[in-house]
Amino acid sequence: MTGVHGRDWRPRYLQLAEELRVKIMSGEMAPGTLMPSETELAESSGLSRTSVRNAIRQLREWGLVRAEQGRGTYVRAPRQRVRRRNSERYQWEKDRVLLDEAERLKTGATEHDTGLTVDDLKFHAEYSRVEADAEMAAALQVESGTPLLRRVYWTSSRHESAPLTVSYSYLPYDLVATNPDLLDESKEPWPGGTQHQLYTLGIELDRIDDEIRARPPSPDEAELLDIDPGVSVLTVRKTSIDTTGRVVEVADVVMPGDRTELVYSHKLQRWKT
Repeated sequence: MTGVHGRDWRPRYLQLAEELRVKIMSGEMAPGTLMPSETELAESSGLSRTSVRNAIRQLREWGLVRAEQGRGTYVRAPRQRVRRRNSERYQWEKDRVLLDEAERLKTGATEHDTGLTVDDLKFHAEYSRVEADAEMAAALQVESGTPLLRRVYWTSSRHESAPLTVSYSYLPYDLVATNPDLLDESKEPWPGGTQHQLYTLGIELDRIDDEIRARPPSPDEAELLDIDPGVSVLTVRKTSIDTTGRVVEVADVVMPGDRTELVYSHKLQRWKT
């Protein structure tokens, strides 16, 4: 290692992590390569084993390496990334509502976010009837105890076992029940997604509000999403509001922080001259 030196303002473990990252990203250390041991890295970089461990931990948090018990640390194959452009995504979904079913079947929101095709993806849906707790009642502007349809979705690439994201969606049950097809999880994935499902109820969305947070994953989330220690999740609380001002859906989307990008573009009005 030649790039770890005291003149750099960054901590020395981070200098080492960056040098290793460059080797991985350039292909010099290919996916599946066994990383040098802590002792070897300490000797070649002139750092302590504690600094080396911190550097390897940083690489894990970047999603570049994976530790295997009893075998060592390996360079990880690039994982499928999700790039959500929510500002244009929601309008794209709304425009698709008015297309015929054959057109809606061709692609969906996950394909829009990843560049994958329908054939590249595996889809999972679970439906249940629950009662609104205080937090969800406030979000949906209903009374506590109101029956809700809870939907859990996740989609994964056929080339990876871990889901790309997990979504927990809540809608007033009595609203959805006017179309019995919307209570049937076997109808998923629904061509045109939630906005088309709402369209079958005569509902048009006026706006969608996003609240974004970063937090540590729960143990269940870490296992399901295959998140390495130290990696946070990004969460989007998505609130859908119809043209009468009524909240018709609240969804919590959970995304691995090491392979998700949220992109927003806002057109600004020109100054009057």
